[in-house]
Amino acid sequence: DEPTTGLHFEDTRKLLEVLQELVENGNTIVVIEHNLDVIKVADHLLDFGPEGGDGGGEIVAVGTPEQVAENPASWTGRYLKEVLDRHEERRKDRVAALTAEPAPAKRAKARKSA
Repeated sequence: DEPTTGLHFEDTRKLLEVLQELVENGNTIVVIEHNLDVIKVADHLLDFGPEGGDGGGEIVAVGTPEQVAENPASWTGRYLKEVLDRHEERRKDRVAALTAEPAPAKRAKARKSA
């Protein structure tokens, strides 16, 4: 239940690595989480709502993070969409930087010695 609560960002990253290793070894991991950095890397989501507490308890969205992000009934999806869109923009920027033509090299000017 919310394993990242109180963790530093680096500790959250390490936890995600451990969880991924468990999955790669054939294990199923079920996590109750509100941290969007964890939610965005899940294979499959069940989003409960539509509100918290007495106003919740219904499944409002099911699917991959991308599918939940496109579901207008999901509060989680609305915020997740922003995170995924930012992630995609950064990815596009990195790809553009890697595939850009290198700037022409500047030639050093020769100096006259007196």
